Amino acid sequence: MRIATWNVNSVRARTARIVDWLERSDVDVLAMQEIKCKTEQFPYAAFEAAGYEVQAHGHSQWNGVAIASRLPMTEVERDFPGQPGYANTGDPVVEARAMAATVEGVRLWSLYVPNGRELTHAHYGYKLEWLRVLTGLLDEWRGQPLALMGDFNIAPLDTDVWDIGAFDGSTHVSQPEREAFGALLEGGLVDVVRDRAPGYTYWDYKAGRWNKDEGMRIDFVLGSPELAELVSRARIDRDERAGDAPSDHVPVVVDLDLETELDDDRPMIF
Repeated sequence: MRIATWNVNSVRARTARIVDWLERSDVDVLAMQEIKCKTEQFPYAAFEAAGYEVQAHGHSQWNGVAIASRLPMTEVERDFPGQPGYANTGDPVVEARAMAATVEGVRLWSLYVPNGRELTHAHYGYKLEWLRVLTGLLDEWRGQPLALMGDFNIAPLDTDVWDIGAFDGSTHVSQPEREAFGALLEGGLVDVVRDRAPGYTYWDYKAGRWNKDEGMRIDFVLGSPELAELVSRARIDRDERAGDAPSDHVPVVVDLDLETELDDDRPMIF
């Protein structure tokens, strides 16, 4: 079974490109982030025409997550238990940043971790609390093939950014954020891509970052030990940052040694 995660940065703006990539890459399940639409606005028809069922979770033109699968999805869940909310004004609102589905016995979460904005911003505290609550759920989720997939908005290592000096005093590389990411690993999760596929997953649109290869590695697939044992290959599809109207993120793809009825005549793309 081939799974992937991709911050698509507006699914409606990139529908044709995403569906074309799904078909070319022979992906069974795609976790999407930053779909930037309400649930009812998702372009379901284009995905369904390509053979994918979609479960989406969006509240507005910001944030939003979805899972597209050509295999049956069960136990679909929007938001994780106790997920913190954020308030610009008024009462905190639980944003559309997390959803899960079970596919072929594998529990898959599509996660869009809050950005944090600035170290002194309230959104930074919200980010850390969001990650703290998520990490606290690992004990409940233990003992099953589990993948937390998505845009974590954290570069855990200095080598995960093009120049650590350029990030002095910035989010994404601060010690508390890195400790929060580390707590997920200490909780038993494994970064199943890093040792198999080096490279960045994000290049800002600004300042010609893509052309200068000034990127960041902030998109991950973190798996339980049961999931990690199934991983046979992984890759970062760097080419998807090029071309016409790309997202600023690229897909991260993982192959699981888990046969499904779709595996006959699967092409080898790695």
